[in-house]
Amino acid sequence: MSGSERIQPRTLKGFRDYLPEVMMPREHLMEIARQVYRRYGFSPIDTPALEYLEILAGKGGEETDKQLYRFQDHGGRWVGLRFDLTVPLARFVAQHAAQLPVPFKRYHIGPVWRGENTQRGRYREFVQCDFDIIGTRSAVADIETLQVVYDLMLALGFQQFTIRVNHRGILSGLLERLGLADRQTAVLRALDKLDKIGPGRVAEEITQAAGASAEQVQQILALGEMTGSNEGILNQAEALVVGSSAGQEAVARLREVLAGLEAAGVPGERVRLHLALARGLDYYTGMVFETLLDQLPEIGSVCSGGRYDNLAGLYTSQDWPGVGGSLGLDRLLAAMEALDRLQKVGTPAPVFIAYFDPQRLADYLRLAASLRRAGLGVELYPEPKKLSQQLKYADRRGFRLAVIAGSEEFAASVCQLKDLCRQSQQTVPLEPDAHSLIQTIRQILSESPPTNPT
Repeated sequence: MSGSERIQPRTLKGFRDYLPEVMMPREHLMEIARQVYRRYGFSPIDTPALEYLEILAGKGGEETDKQLYRFQDHGGRWVGLRFDLTVPLARFVAQHAAQLPVPFKRYHIGPVWRGENTQRGRYREFVQCDFDIIGTRSAVADIETLQVVYDLMLALGFQQFTIRVNHRGILSGLLERLGLADRQTAVLRALDKLDKIGPGRVAEEITQAAGASAEQVQQILALGEMTGSNEGILNQAEALVVGSSAGQEAVARLREVLAGLEAAGVPGERVRLHLALARGLDYYTGMVFETLLDQLPEIGSVCSGGRYDNLAGLYTSQDWPGVGGSLGLDRLLAAMEALDRLQKVGTPAPVFIAYFDPQRLADYLRLAASLRRAGLGVELYPEPKKLSQQLKYADRRGFRLAVIAGSEEFAASVCQLKDLCRQSQQTVPLEPDAHSLIQTIRQILSESPPTNPT
């Protein structure tokens, strides 16, 4: 094939390839999320990447509709790629209601697609790790949702993070008092951009989209300027929503949620009220939250969600209120890369067996099989090249240990076990079942590898 005929290898804007050194920690984070979700009794489900367009369109809001990947399939049907995992969940519970317990607790880890502007940690294809409690309006479900987020962040290795919490009812109550209740959607969409575009431009959007006066805009933006303790902020909120039953119920619910988190042992400094928090998706009706890394707040929320009590009502007459959250895996990975918290490893197998004596291939194969039967991850080099070349390969792939044995070692029933992190080496007996070698490898792997000084 001539050079002019070759196809240039490239990826679409907003999409990316994942090399092993990134994909391995990515899979590790997914497994941590699964473990935390299962600890709370959430069960896994899956749904198709493609849905009928009518299932998705209009469910997330005007901005989400613009970002929706939509097309006609071969049967002439209009379909769309899911933009989140919550809307498909609403369709799922409506379709399978007779088979589901109430409440229904599910988790779902899978890719979603949004044709939005790309930036650091934000791609057009990304993985969400969702968990939801469906079929109850109880404050216990709201409390447990935030407990899961707290435990998840700790399990992922973060100690310094802030879970911002609000309730849509407080915003609704204020807008009701200001005479803007019928323009709530426009105000919420503008307010959701506060951290991105700043109060000046948000004020312009609220004025233009909702026809609000300067005084009304000032009172709305004052929500984001409230400081002090959570109880102090709630007291201020209570004064703002006097006369609004929805607003007063929202304040009472937040008090109940905060008290429940305290009883469950979630530190107060990890959960902070932020009354300007709106969340951009239209389907939220109650508590909303987002999680920021204290060391890197500019990357945005890495875990967010809230309560949506009416979404499933679009597909069924049965009452399916819900609350849940979503870990943004790829944004979290971008944050961990920026914070230098990703251990770059190119192989899932910690043990490398060098193969440099072609007359002993059967011995190498038997040794590798013995270690694998013991549950150890092992890679045998496929060609009898120079040992220096093989060790260079092993170091580049990120193996922890290298097993080195030639004709003399096999004849003496020993091998050399090299710790590639510590650059140390020891002689280990090779019994027929490799028992000593297995025990030595397990002991080394149980120890934390040395860290490079920074």
